Amino acid sequence: MLIDAAENLAKHVGVAPACQSIGLARSTLYYQRLRNREPVEEPKPRPRPARALDDQERQKVLDVLHSERFADKAPAEVWAALIDEGVYLCSERTMYRILAQAKEVKERRNQLRHPAYSKPELLAEAPNQVWSWDISKLKGPVKWVYFYLYVILDIYSRYVVGWLVASRESAALAQRLIEQTCKKQEIDPGQLVLHADRGSPMIAKTTAQLLATLGVGKSHSRPHVSDDNPYSESQFKTLKYCPDFPERFGSLQDAVAFCRKFFNWYNNEHYHSGIGLMTPEMVHYGLTDEVAEHRGKVLTAAFEAHPERFVRGVPSPPAVPTAAWINPPVESGESKKGLQ
Repeated sequence: MLIDAAENLAKHVGVAPACQSIGLARSTLYYQRLRNREPVEEPKPRPRPARALDDQERQKVLDVLHSERFADKAPAEVWAALIDEGVYLCSERTMYRILAQAKEVKERRNQLRHPAYSKPELLAEAPNQVWSWDISKLKGPVKWVYFYLYVILDIYSRYVVGWLVASRESAALAQRLIEQTCKKQEIDPGQLVLHADRGSPMIAKTTAQLLATLGVGKSHSRPHVSDDNPYSESQFKTLKYCPDFPERFGSLQDAVAFCRKFFNWYNNEHYHSGIGLMTPEMVHYGLTDEVAEHRGKVLTAAFEAHPERFVRGVPSPPAVPTAAWINPPVESGESKKGLQ
């Protein structure tokens, strides 16, 4: 066999020249060596050294480490404190070995444990069921000067139901915007869930009190998870990638004027790919059936005029989604609406 010949030749000239002369890949030789290798015996347990601590002494060390005085201290601190008192139980390294055998090598100090945040799962099957809101910075006339854009977005229709530009980020301003927007949209108690991230205005107690007064459910993203607020993030990207979006705004009035023009375009003229190329206004105010019917007639007429151009038959307009999710449940497709 080639492998046997390569093994014999490799003893005299080495593996690489032997494989090259025979025309055998070195990986094939190494693989065969692994297959022929005899199983390695389990190493015998190491006998306990004569100078090691006995079981009673080890337990005494563990009891000291568990004591109320030393329960939250590192072994180095315990060792130093005992030495200063004239007590020597064992070395610092031995303390670590004893803790490791007891599976207790971890942070021993009493520390704050962050709670496990549940993933928000919100479903909107019609306008004004779930709103998403956020605040974004707009650069001012000079460095370190910013204006703050507050935007409330309906996730089903993508319609911007409320917005505000201010010179500061404030819970009071956010609450005023939320209250006025709910009034303008005629939101009834128990109808709406308002979702946001965990910025200061969003988690302020006064904001929670306002939502409770209005009968609006509140939902928050998990910390450091930007995907939990995708609709607001996407809308801000559309704003800041707009061709007319300036590098800086000269004043607060400039920012307000730009946003007024932008949101009028976004709501009334922007054909949104996420809602069947409808405008947010069409979806928010229930005009989709009428528009879809008109589009269908136009496409049917185009097919009848030139059927040879449509190899798949009569074309149909893009469908409008029947629901919008924030984090749809993975385990099932059942609709459910959660509050956090």
